[in-house]
Amino acid sequence: MIGRQFAVKVISALVITTSASAAVAAKEGGAASNITFSGNWQFEGARTVATPEHASKLKNSVDINLRGGFSESVKWKMGGRFSYDAVYDINNFYPAAVEHDQRREALALENYLDVSQGDWDLRLGRQHIIWGEVIGLFFADVVSARDMREFILPEFDRLRIPQWATRAEYSKNDFHAEAIWIPYMTYDNIGKPGAEFYPFPPPGPAGFGYVIRDEVKPSNNLSNSAYGVRFSYLLGGWDLSAFAYSSQDASPVFVREVLTVPAPAVVYTPEHRRIHQTGVTLAKDLSDMVAKAEIVYTGDREYTVTRLSDGDGLVKQNTVDYILGLEWTLPDDNRLNVQLFGRYVSNHDPDTFLRKNEKGVTLLWSSKFGNWEPQMLVMSSLNRSDWLARPRVVWNFARNWRAAFGADYFGGQSTGFFGRFDDKDRVYTEVRYTF
Repeated sequence: MIGRQFAVKVISALVITTSASAAVAAKEGGAASNITFSGNWQFEGARTVATPEHASKLKNSVDINLRGGFSESVKWKMGGRFSYDAVYDINNFYPAAVEHDQRREALALENYLDVSQGDWDLRLGRQHIIWGEVIGLFFADVVSARDMREFILPEFDRLRIPQWATRAEYSKNDFHAEAIWIPYMTYDNIGKPGAEFYPFPPPGPAGFGYVIRDEVKPSNNLSNSAYGVRFSYLLGGWDLSAFAYSSQDASPVFVREVLTVPAPAVVYTPEHRRIHQTGVTLAKDLSDMVAKAEIVYTGDREYTVTRLSDGDGLVKQNTVDYILGLEWTLPDDNRLNVQLFGRYVSNHDPDTFLRKNEKGVTLLWSSKFGNWEPQMLVMSSLNRSDWLARPRVVWNFARNWRAAFGADYFGGQSTGFFGRFDDKDRVYTEVRYTF
């Protein structure tokens, strides 16, 4: 309950701040002079072209953001997203639980209070805390929760979900430090079984039924809170940082139970368990090239194990995830990004779906021709058949307007990160108006 009470107090503080700010402004004769309003409307349509072919999204969303403050040192932000997906009105392809989960949604975006004093900054409330950012994947960005109901396909501003947190930051010359505490965690939204990109665990032995129970999230108490620190330093043009973070895993693991009566069945329950992460990031601008790297050690994260003799079907694995990237700015508004990524498992269990040393690569090419911005993103494993290809073109057809057309193609083994969605190939279009 502490986390919920914290959230309620923050929202109340923001409402009071907004009202007081508006009152002060009105008294001074400028009712809206210190409050800014922004946002966007976006339509997203998608059709799954793999068998069985079907419409998979007809979604309208509105993001609304308000910013204001009492002074240069005390400011606030409030935001929300409202969406409705009409695809569930035109077909009966998805189970009722999926329709109920994804037809309509109201989501709190960033809602926080900022206080600055000298070299110190304090942010209280729902906020994005981004410790790393590479193309298309998540490595050092360990704090963010994500909306995984469309896998990693949406743009990151749609994919990330803010956390209710307290963040204190200190900056001095080229040094920066921050400490965070998240009393009430927000977890990845994986949707409901039967959704397009629900992360189904592996099926049981032949002759066994298959059941997925409701997701179980940790209770809201201090022992389940998250906390971390991060230090950054600019040295000789290199942007270096190191962090440590402890939390309940934002992504669930599927706890297995094998039943023999009244009928043979394998029962899975999505749960969240505690993990510990440390990492380093670096970046440097090298004239017409930018170099980036992120390395993250994760201890105690659990993975599915195939042997039935294991009680809950999970085993702890300690992993080192890394990604090394180079990006070139080329003539005629062309850009090329190449990333090598991988995972090393120090205490590898051969009965998991992991290999001791996984490797992969991503390639991104983008360009600009007038109002058109084509791009091609490919991600592929180097150890196995497992890949994703994403051609896309953006058309900036009017001021504050843009449209996008693209496709997402999956391939590979059914146990692969991408290959498990081999039957989810889709084409899509988006239209966005920013105000």
